[in-house]
Amino acid sequence: QVHLVETGGGLVQAGGSLRLSCTAHGRAFNWARMGWSRQAPGMERELVASIAGFGSATSYADSVKGRFTISRDSAKKMIFLQMINLKPDDTAVYYCVAGSTNWPSLRTNDYDYWGQGTQVTVAS
Repeated sequence: QVHLVETGGGLVQAGGSLRLSCTAHGRAFNWARMGWSRQAPGMERELVASIAGFGSATSYADSVKGRFTISRDSAKKMIFLQMINLKPDDTAVYYCVAGSTNWPSLRTNDYDYWGQGTQVTVAS
């Protein structure tokens, strides 16, 4: 059984920063791609950042490049999303996701496991 738990969401002013964390419980994910997806009200889910299982390869959606940084601590089975210069358009529920193969991907269909989500609200 796989369980992903996100923490770190909250309310922040535009221009502020937040750091999201995700812990993977159960199956080892040292070899699997992981990432962060988000869904705003009335919008489809968007994969915003992904990181490889091995190595340091990452991939970002254009909407967050230069502002979001994904990282992982494989020993602790955790990933993180550092978000800076947040904008009201970043308001969404953020989900931790994990896949079954190594290379980063921004396709939501490439992920098999999803957390429950954590709300990020950016006030203007």
